[in-house]
Amino acid sequence: MEHSHSKRKALIGVLLMLIAATAIITAIWLAGKKPQPLSTYWPSDSTVAQSLRSYVSKVTNPKDPDNYIPEKDRIAVFDMDGTLTCETYYTYYDTMMFIEYCLDDHPEKVSDELKQVAAAIEPGYLADETLARNFARAYAGMTVEEFYDYVVEFGQKYTASFTNMRYIDNFYLPMVELVEYLYDNGFTIYVISGTERTTTRAIVANSPIRDFVTPNHVIGTDFEVKQPGHEEQSSNMDFKYENGDELILTGGFIQKNLNANKSIYIEREIGQRPVLAFGNSGSDTSMMNYTIDSRNPYPAQAYMVVADDSVREWGKQDWETKSAEYIAKGYIPVSMKNDFAQIYAEGIVPAAEQYQPRDWSEEYEKAA
Repeated sequence: MEHSHSKRKALIGVLLMLIAATAIITAIWLAGKKPQPLSTYWPSDSTVAQSLRSYVSKVTNPKDPDNYIPEKDRIAVFDMDGTLTCETYYTYYDTMMFIEYCLDDHPEKVSDELKQVAAAIEPGYLADETLARNFARAYAGMTVEEFYDYVVEFGQKYTASFTNMRYIDNFYLPMVELVEYLYDNGFTIYVISGTERTTTRAIVANSPIRDFVTPNHVIGTDFEVKQPGHEEQSSNMDFKYENGDELILTGGFIQKNLNANKSIYIEREIGQRPVLAFGNSGSDTSMMNYTIDSRNPYPAQAYMVVADDSVREWGKQDWETKSAEYIAKGYIPVSMKNDFAQIYAEGIVPAAEQYQPRDWSEEYEKAA
């Protein structure tokens, strides 16, 4: 009897060991089946995706002291227009918002001069400081909250350059996937944009990256903001904010966040060098160079998106030329054509024509 009881206990023990071993094998198998990072919207053979995975693996591994970066120092900076989102005319968010604000939505609030500026914008226009100053003037008198709400409202409109695309839908899905991947690996994400700061905050807060970028991690072009009644006072030291006061846009312009201003703003507002930087044009190169500067205490990399996809997008850049230029500068080029398995959400495709000429003069005449 005693022998039978011992035998039963031994069998139970073996059975439990088998169950445990099966659980371990199953866990290993499931781990092996876990999707590879950056594989949903990046093709399996993308060398760029592999470069990013390799970099993240090294800098997050505490057993690799030569490459490990403490979480507090894992800072990644992204340009927005052309890097995270489409910036080609007729889809460039802040430009189209200015046009429609002046000519369709609130022509009664802007000067004839600004209406003429809006009506004259055509493909190939220069998104420079002069235009940004006109943007600032257009929204004069709006509270920051009113302006923010208008940016959100505008995002629900549809661009004529794509089928089924609202302006807020123009985020590149591979870059969204990348932002989430970095965030999940302890990186702090900043958006460093040439678009005005409140505009950028409103766009980001209503976008697919909203859970990974907080408002205080958005750095953009700055328009002047004051309290009503104090617009003409040169110094904000001459008055104080009281309970219930508003903050309004005066129409004044402070600084365009492009070129060297990007590196200056990063130093001023972040206070240390990023370890990853992502851009798409010459106006981002200061940010790239600041990141990969030899004085950076950590391993750093910079990536440049090349708009070379003329089928799923309106890209017209030549890959051979741009990639060679970026490699020479120490950046890793990213081909939208070859490194993006999918660019936009299902159902969003280019329209028959990128730019369907619109007679803005008719709107201007109605608005005048």
